[in-house]
Amino acid sequence: MHDAVASTVPIRRFSVVAAARASIPTLAEASLVIASALLLILSFPDFELWPLAWIGLVPFLLVAGQPLPGGRAFVLGWLWGAIFFYGTCWWLTYPMIHYAQIPGWLAYLLLVLPIALVAIFTALFSVLLSRLVARFGLGALLAAPPLWIACEWLRYVVTDQLWNALGYSQAFHYLLIQTARWGGVYAVSFLIMSVNAAIAFALIRGTAKGLAVSLSFGFLVLVIMAASILTGSSRPAESKEAGLAIVAVQPNVPMEDSADSEQLLRQHFELSLQGLRTLSDAAAPVTLIIWPESPMNFSYSRNPHLREVLSSFVRTNKQNQTFVLLNSLEPARDGGESNSALLINEEGRIVAQYDKIRLMPFGEYVPLPHWLPGASSVRGVVGDFTPGSSYTLMPLGAFRAGVFICIEAAHPSVARRFANESADMLINISNDGYLGPTPVRRQHLSNAIFRAVENGRHLVRVTNNGIGADIESDGRVLDSTPASAPAVRTWRAGIGKESKTFYTRYGDLFAYACALISLGLVTTTFRTRSMRR
Repeated sequence: MHDAVASTVPIRRFSVVAAARASIPTLAEASLVIASALLLILSFPDFELWPLAWIGLVPFLLVAGQPLPGGRAFVLGWLWGAIFFYGTCWWLTYPMIHYAQIPGWLAYLLLVLPIALVAIFTALFSVLLSRLVARFGLGALLAAPPLWIACEWLRYVVTDQLWNALGYSQAFHYLLIQTARWGGVYAVSFLIMSVNAAIAFALIRGTAKGLAVSLSFGFLVLVIMAASILTGSSRPAESKEAGLAIVAVQPNVPMEDSADSEQLLRQHFELSLQGLRTLSDAAAPVTLIIWPESPMNFSYSRNPHLREVLSSFVRTNKQNQTFVLLNSLEPARDGGESNSALLINEEGRIVAQYDKIRLMPFGEYVPLPHWLPGASSVRGVVGDFTPGSSYTLMPLGAFRAGVFICIEAAHPSVARRFANESADMLINISNDGYLGPTPVRRQHLSNAIFRAVENGRHLVRVTNNGIGADIESDGRVLDSTPASAPAVRTWRAGIGKESKTFYTRYGDLFAYACALISLGLVTTTFRTRSMRR
């Protein structure tokens, strides 16, 4: 008996070693996966070689589309995700280095942990795709699009972030993103993955039949894109002649505490006045001056001086009905503080207030339980805001605007909720200064562009130090502000015929469908395996 037990130990050790060896990718496999991740990085800001997204996943699919051992498929998928997310989100080290005074080498090392966790979702995609191919053959490679969307959706559910989803690479080319009105950013990701999967299928099959299937797949993608463009162009345009006049103020407030707050406040007024003078020859029934989210920590309800000078400024320089929208630190009901957007009229009265609902983790709140040792110390450094709960619209004469703050642009549900509440337009105020002169600015703008298309709403984005933008309901960027410089812009917004897009009405229904399809396919592989046994 003892000899029998002892003899199983080497066998188990051998099986573990064999499994570990089987999980190690070959040099060729690793090279293809690394090349694929690099191509995708180049398709995102600030490289913006956007066409690469339509072919960049092919090398990855050439590997993941093979019947690999589960461990090796996981490692290859994780490697792709780790390189891609690190290469597109390295800017997360900026606040660690410049504000927390963490040495650069340590900051880049600390970033490895969250990147490693996020990369698990591309590893999951790789494992499931390889499993499908092993069970059903090469044709299962064409299941990559819904499988990818399911993993993107799962990433958002688990991490609360969908930053740099595949579709965002096309944000600045509005004709390519019109399907977002049906399925959000997921729909654009689906089309991109479909083209990549079709090319990979043709390369692996290497036959005329395989090429025909791939071309048919590509033609279907073109038909879907054309249909989305045509249905979008048939929607009635909004009239801006007698619409809302907007003065967008970009003060470029520095992040350092040493700045003269009184001088910076005067700069806000000077830029506002400059914009009002530009509008003087073409007055509108309602004028809205927008100040961005700011590191100055305005607290309108607590600061009588700010209330006095702001109401005096509006009364002196008003054109018809004039409002000011500003960011303010406001007391919450439970005694905490909220990051709020306030609408102020010419009497200095708060007309409407929106308290930010989706807060930035480790920026505006600490997602750690209070009993955890050290949690209170972390809160003392990063702050601990109270989230709002009401999607309050801003009444601007005949207009109703939905205002969301900073990172809320990366949460499709926020803009969609405002559109469902009958917002005529969307406004995003933001401050990306904490993340420095990095690609985050255009990546953040990419999110805002998709929120406009998804809901068919005109959207204006006003930032502290760039990039502000005037975005049409179809995603066209009509005007933008420079980065890292003071600026003021005057824009117009009109009210179109009230309508709701499919996405506004039904949200992430497309992503849910992809998740259900993927679940059904994967479940079938287990049933097939049981039947074979």
